[in-house]
Amino acid sequence: MASNDKVMLGLRLPTDPRWVNVVEKNIEEILTDHAWCEQKAASSAISTIVRFPEYPDLVEELTRISLEEMEHFGMVHEKIKARNLKLGFERKDPYVHDLAGFIKKGGSRQHQLVDCLLFAAMIEARSCERFRILSEEMADEDLRNFYRELMISEANHYTTFLKYARKYGGSIDVDARWQAFLDFEATLMEKYGKTETMHG
Repeated sequence: MASNDKVMLGLRLPTDPRWVNVVEKNIEEILTDHAWCEQKAASSAISTIVRFPEYPDLVEELTRISLEEMEHFGMVHEKIKARNLKLGFERKDPYVHDLAGFIKKGGSRQHQLVDCLLFAAMIEARSCERFRILSEEMADEDLRNFYRELMISEANHYTTFLKYARKYGGSIDVDARWQAFLDFEATLMEKYGKTETMHG
């Protein structure tokens, strides 16, 4: 995934490349924030299983994803320890909070599932794009390689969430809803990409 990643992911607005300069001034902060992002992703997958247990194949995929996300949490924690840094307390994620505002309240169970999966896909898509930037632009070679490896995993999660939204969308125009998510996310990105956090 290189210069065409924005097209592949469908993102309307790319991250300002200067974001990496901000990140590199505080590696401890970006690694701590990243670790907690992985933990939240695992928790989100588990919550989706709890909400929608009637889809066996989706439950299996989300179980795999939740385990993988916690494995990533452990990997990030190892990077923190290797640099004699410390895992700080959990950070809030304003980007995810703002994005959640686009999820429709109420509606059919099917609509709720689709929005839940598209919400997760959107976060994975932006995370994948951020990992790509880090893998190409960071001065630290070890972290460049680390983020290249994670980028592939995030891309797989993104496509998995989209696949199941389409599979169980029924009469819902999932692709139109996804395009609406992308449009909304672009309006958010006008204020993000300025802090040393994974989505900030």
